[in-house]
Amino acid sequence: MAGSLGGMFSGQPPGPPPPPPGLPGQASLLQAAPGAPRPSGSTLVDELESSFEDVSELRSELQRKDALVQKHLTKLRHWQQVLEDISVQHKKPAEIPQGSLAYLEQASANIPAPLKPT
Repeated sequence: MAGSLGGMFSGQPPGPPPPPPGLPGQASLLQAAPGAPRPSGSTLVDELESSFEDVSELRSELQRKDALVQKHLTKLRHWQQVLEDISVQHKKPAEIPQGSLAYLEQASANIPAPLKPT
């Protein structure tokens, strides 16, 4: 309650204190926008510089993530091609040479090797 009565007794209107003294026209640049408190000693230039830093950091993060997405897309395309090649091999049994030895070689190539006991 003391804060709300402070303006009544000092002859000043209630609200934020006046901006620090400076060159004419500078006071309006140093005032904070409504609802956006500034740390003491901060200027618009400081805030602008920090904003350009945040933007730069975000841009580099986006570039890093874009490179990561491209890397994953490359791997994904590779494995899609591998799966497609396997699928095509399994769908074309008629193209296997019909000689008995060639058929056995092809059939045995698809059988996994037995595990050796250790």
